[in-house]
Amino acid sequence: MTDADADAALPDDVDVDALRTALVEWYEADHRDYPWRRTEDPYEILVSEVMSQQTQLDRVVEAWDAFLDRWPTVEALADADRSAVVGFWSDQRLGYNNRARYLLEAAGQVVDDYGGEFPETPDGLQELMGVGPYTANAVASFAFNAGDAVVDTNVKRVLYRAVGVPDDDAAFERVAGELMPAGESRVWNNAIMELGGVACEKQPRCDEAGCPWRRWCHAYETGDFTAPDVPTQPEFEGSRRQMRGRVVRALGEHDELTLDDLGPRIRVDYAPDGESGREWLRGLLDDLEADGLVEVIDRDEATVARLRT
Repeated sequence: MTDADADAALPDDVDVDALRTALVEWYEADHRDYPWRRTEDPYEILVSEVMSQQTQLDRVVEAWDAFLDRWPTVEALADADRSAVVGFWSDQRLGYNNRARYLLEAAGQVVDDYGGEFPETPDGLQELMGVGPYTANAVASFAFNAGDAVVDTNVKRVLYRAVGVPDDDAAFERVAGELMPAGESRVWNNAIMELGGVACEKQPRCDEAGCPWRRWCHAYETGDFTAPDVPTQPEFEGSRRQMRGRVVRALGEHDELTLDDLGPRIRVDYAPDGESGREWLRGLLDDLEADGLVEVIDRDEATVARLRT
């Protein structure tokens, strides 16, 4: 790592406002509807964050609902029997049981030391038992809209691929902070984590998930989707096989499409006369036609493609 890496900032040609707008609009239009995203209760959010540390989110939903049915408030948890809480944790297979004990201790602190009111800042929340910097920032962000830019594995992957941040924690922290709009940690942190969770996964789903950053993304432009947690290039991403799949899906949604209507649905950088233009697309369609999947028809006004029935 060089000193320049540690001091990394967004390149001058990055349109920060455009990135922000595109991401938030994408998130607000459609996102995974986890119940803790519908609350601003710091207790409920803390429970979800602690449960999520070792458990897939889809499995957390049922456990989270059951936990809050049994201990609906921080006061109820503070009064709970330790063996009951630990037993619940174990029964739900939520990972290390010490997290259940820490959660119980933290509830007691909130009640006894803070009069039942949670601290609202990341620093204040870290005073609670078992609450580290990441969890504290998440609760501050989602409960109080008072957090810093979150930097987890998914966010690192997004920043590394999209804007070329070097693989260095200080660089990730710096750039994540530059990107997050001031005072909007709740929506921003939810949105960028959603991007990493559904579009920019280890095996990226750029087009399938409608990634809002495709037009600016270095990885999408170059086809190189390596990342700190993806040391080798995913074989499928950017491959001809993937492009064939996109053609079939696009034509499945329409009776037929001209090449210039189909092209942008396959590649965001499609340009009719460019390297990834009509000639490239026609070659892809010829392969599919040879396999009996697609029919290509040359008409006077335009060449169209449709699925073979």
